[in-house]
Amino acid sequence: MVKILLFMTGFTYIWFYIKNIKGTKEMLTGQYYPTIDANGRLAFPAKLREELGERFIITRWTEDCLVAFSEEEWKITCEKIRNSSYTNAIDMRRYLFPYACTVEPDKQGRVIIPATLREHIGITDEVVIVGNMDRAEIWVKEKWNEIQQELTADIFYEQLKELGI
Repeated sequence: MVKILLFMTGFTYIWFYIKNIKGTKEMLTGQYYPTIDANGRLAFPAKLREELGERFIITRWTEDCLVAFSEEEWKITCEKIRNSSYTNAIDMRRYLFPYACTVEPDKQGRVIIPATLREHIGITDEVVIVGNMDRAEIWVKEKWNEIQQELTADIFYEQLKELGI
């Protein structure tokens, strides 16, 4: 079931209301353009906070972005790492866990992004928070724009064909 709540191509907010296949939880979707203040406080979008829960985990991720997991999805991710081969697991553990932190939004919906994570991806003030199914990604705005320019309709079409869609 898909209900378009707001769709403004090229503008600040794009979000969709999509029920996942199980029908029990909404997927994290949309693009949001908050700023981060000098104290590392980031206004996390209400729609994403609703899905991530009262507390969620933020850590570093691939392609120079940060990721936010609900506590439930974080446990699933940890279990997959725990069950992977030792060689792969040790590298993943060293990459993710030293930087992982549990955050709890304040009354204004802001979370504090630790300095180590801000420095890791080069956050100064402008960021993009992107819903990505079961997680939210936090990008430096310029890096997100570069990645979006690389993603073409042809690439998307080929990936859809591979999935049989």
